[in-house]
Amino acid sequence: MNTYNKYKNHLKKVKDIEATMAVLHWDQEIYMPSKGEEQRGNQLATLAGISHDLLTDENYIQLIENLSADDSLSDIEKRNVQESFKDVERKTKYTKAFVEQQSLLVSKALGAWQKAKQQNNFKVFQPLLNEIIESKREECELLGYDEHPYDALLGLYEPQLKTSFLVNLFSDVRNKLVPFVEKIRLATQNDESVMYKSYDEDKQWQLSLYLLKKMGYDFDKGRQDISSHPFTTSFGSSDVRVTTRINKNDLAEVIWSSIHEGGHALYEQGLLDANYGLPSGDATSLAIHESQSRLWENNVGRSLPYWQANYKKVQELFPEQTNNVSCEDFYKAMNIVKPSFIRTSADELTYHFHVLIRFEVEKAIFDKSIHVQDIPEYWNHKYKTYLGIDVPSDSQGVLQDIHWAHGSFGYFPTYSLGSFYAAQFFKVAQKQIPDLTKKISEGNHVDLLNWLRKNIHIHGRLLSAEEICIQLTGEKLNFNYFMDYAKEKYKNLYNIEV
Repeated sequence: MNTYNKYKNHLKKVKDIEATMAVLHWDQEIYMPSKGEEQRGNQLATLAGISHDLLTDENYIQLIENLSADDSLSDIEKRNVQESFKDVERKTKYTKAFVEQQSLLVSKALGAWQKAKQQNNFKVFQPLLNEIIESKREECELLGYDEHPYDALLGLYEPQLKTSFLVNLFSDVRNKLVPFVEKIRLATQNDESVMYKSYDEDKQWQLSLYLLKKMGYDFDKGRQDISSHPFTTSFGSSDVRVTTRINKNDLAEVIWSSIHEGGHALYEQGLLDANYGLPSGDATSLAIHESQSRLWENNVGRSLPYWQANYKKVQELFPEQTNNVSCEDFYKAMNIVKPSFIRTSADELTYHFHVLIRFEVEKAIFDKSIHVQDIPEYWNHKYKTYLGIDVPSDSQGVLQDIHWAHGSFGYFPTYSLGSFYAAQFFKVAQKQIPDLTKKISEGNHVDLLNWLRKNIHIHGRLLSAEEICIQLTGEKLNFNYFMDYAKEKYKNLYNIEV
């Protein structure tokens, strides 16, 4: 067996361990009984330790170093090795004990977060959140940073992303998007009542499966379940699972969670089986991942052409609720722009105010300008400042997201980055795919999915987010694409001048 094949086989073992952990995490959030928490935490900590051992093994590191000097490798092989070398450099900064301790902490925190949310009491979660934050602060020091400690955590999800870049980006959100949303607020509002009638939960489930299939989600390589916080998990491109959330009195929740998670799943299903375990078999970054979910959810799913193809299914399942509601009325109802408490239920414009708030909270946590016990008050103040609303409870406020219980600090900004990438990518797709709008209006998404797979999915991690963006659009991420998309769409929906 040659050296490169040894390298591939080693990474397959690592991926097997990580996929096994993903299965246990998935089960933890879907089916695991409440009293299984402690044992599951120990199981995950053991597997995290094994994974860490494999990635920091001296023989493996020597193998990587030898391959780094091997000129006989193809360009793709060289790039895989380069990315793996970066992984090794990062992993060796952690001790096995730290990895296991953090895994145990996250398992405990998940249970505490669930209890706190159920009891609507941040203080139930506060002690474990404090431990997680201290652990993440230690992680910042282990990883190192040039400018801001938060940079170390941002880089875990979006390599090379800096706090300073986000400060400038969200300045654009404040200066361009906030005034535009204010124009919409002052305009005549559309009727959204159709979204909030009583909808049978079993029929909502049928609708969600229908929409996933129409997107191209392969149910022979996945499944959908119910969870309190919708998510996508992958055990390899042949087993990619999604979850959704159903609210009897809000049809929008199941529609957007299913389409959004379906976009993530299509990316994972589009990675090549042959690259399992290799960097070329992994998504390049969380922002690019989010660009896929947001492109399907917003640029496609919230468009009139999409519902010209799919509204008949809604009418078929819910004839009483949609009686005398036209397709265009349904389209207007799903594109209401207004302040809201819950990020995942927010419209596509004010959504970025939710992300901005989380960015500012996390930045403050890691430059130590706020303490853990002050987070709810700080959070509520930000919601009043940016969205003009008073947060009524912890469960609708600081406890609404699961991410901090996962230890996922630095994750939230990728949601906005993904939306902005999505607008830029979709603009190019409209130019490059003949009659794309017409095809979407006919329920035909094959060409769009193939375009995404050819231009984004197939690269895995071999191209960075910035490289993909430049190669595909001819320039770096440009917020103006999102603003142009928003203005073009909402000037007609709200009859406003832009």
